[in-house]
Amino acid sequence: MSILIRGGTVVNAGGEQQADVLISNGKIVDVANNLDAPDGGRVIDAGGSYVIPGGIDPHTHMELPFMGTVASEDFFTGTSAAAAGGTTMCIDFVIPAPQENIVEAWKKWRGWSEKAACDHSFHVAITWWDDSVHRDMEILTKDYGVNSFKHFMAYKGAIMCDDEVLGNSFSRARDLGALCTVHAENGELVWRLQQEIFDKGITGPEGHPLSRPPEVEGEAANRAIRIAEVLGVPLYLVHTSCIDALEAVTRAKLEGQRVFAEVLAQHLVIDDSVYRNKDWRFAAHHVMSPPFRPKEHQAALWRGLQSGMLQTTATDHCCFCTPQKEAGLNDFRAIPNGTNGIEDRMSVIWEHGVRTGKLTPSEFVAVTSTNAAKIFNVYPQKGIIAPGADADIVVWDPERSRTISAETHNQNIDFSIYEGMTVTGVPAITISQGKVVYEDGELKTVRGAGRYINRPCFPSYWHNQMLRNELAEPTSVER
Repeated sequence: MSILIRGGTVVNAGGEQQADVLISNGKIVDVANNLDAPDGGRVIDAGGSYVIPGGIDPHTHMELPFMGTVASEDFFTGTSAAAAGGTTMCIDFVIPAPQENIVEAWKKWRGWSEKAACDHSFHVAITWWDDSVHRDMEILTKDYGVNSFKHFMAYKGAIMCDDEVLGNSFSRARDLGALCTVHAENGELVWRLQQEIFDKGITGPEGHPLSRPPEVEGEAANRAIRIAEVLGVPLYLVHTSCIDALEAVTRAKLEGQRVFAEVLAQHLVIDDSVYRNKDWRFAAHHVMSPPFRPKEHQAALWRGLQSGMLQTTATDHCCFCTPQKEAGLNDFRAIPNGTNGIEDRMSVIWEHGVRTGKLTPSEFVAVTSTNAAKIFNVYPQKGIIAPGADADIVVWDPERSRTISAETHNQNIDFSIYEGMTVTGVPAITISQGKVVYEDGELKTVRGAGRYINRPCFPSYWHNQMLRNELAEPTSVER
């Protein structure tokens, strides 16, 4: 069915315009004034609203097996909740167990994602190394549409990468034209601090941020950046949460290094006081890594987003319900790490970013959609309202308000870390692949309608980098 979105303000990362948007066969056909309504199609009146690209969340964890349990959100419920919040694509993570074949792990996750309601893709984590991993990284890039590999610098004894694995994987990604992403926390220091804090008798959630101070993130971020610099591979830091890591990113970018960094909506608006709440369950609900930081870090993160030092916003959406969190009742180290957010990201950033004047509507589109599409190479298929792009579109009502609550959200979790927050600026209608999947509070998603999106690598980036290195450092000297 064709759809004409009439009378709205079309907002792209490059600017705004008054225009109609014509959709047919899952694609945007035209963006212009006074377009004719399609025969037998639907006309959506967007007067007074913005028409924006569907959000892209580049960091989610649906159905993740982790810390002895499995995340409560599956690919259908999670992508449906995303649609309710204006997000039409997520990039989730395949996380192989140590010694697990990484291609087989991708196939396992891909089976789980068959139920997704909206488009999605996968990063693949490198959690161990041998010749098979070297071989299979190429298979994933060439045959399975993977152009980014994740590296956990934390979680010692489980999925943590040491510097040898980082070096091997970064070098291989460079040669394939893939992007390296890192969870930057010094796992050795975290493990040591966890032991020391627990041994002092601090067993509750307040021990979590004490064991993961900003310095452990800053050190790991700088180390990953410098390893990437030496090896000549672009780097993407997930969930940048503190001044220490932001300073490392800023320095590298000012030196001309190709470094990208993401910030979570949660880290922009929630501070570490949540861990000192006397209600153990409330505090445990907020246990995630990196943890929430003191308020001065939030102010710095907003400045990083405004200045372009941070390019994307995400959620690290990884839901564990209260009974699952209670696995750590007597030991904060056993509380499953993760919080909700995929349904609320866009409204939270609009409320605290656009409505406060920190971001323009075009900057909002950039940090919630376009930049992720460009970095992960799905632009201009995604991330723009333009002819030929996928018809993933949100009719955004900047004046409508809602109060966030676990009682009314669509996420499969029994609490919300944003409980009671009122946000103004919400999706009125979300369109995915040219079909309405959310309208005026009603979900209309279809199980299995989401597509897996292939993401090609960037070979020209690495060719140019190697060429510059060859020009700068000749291998022979004429005499």
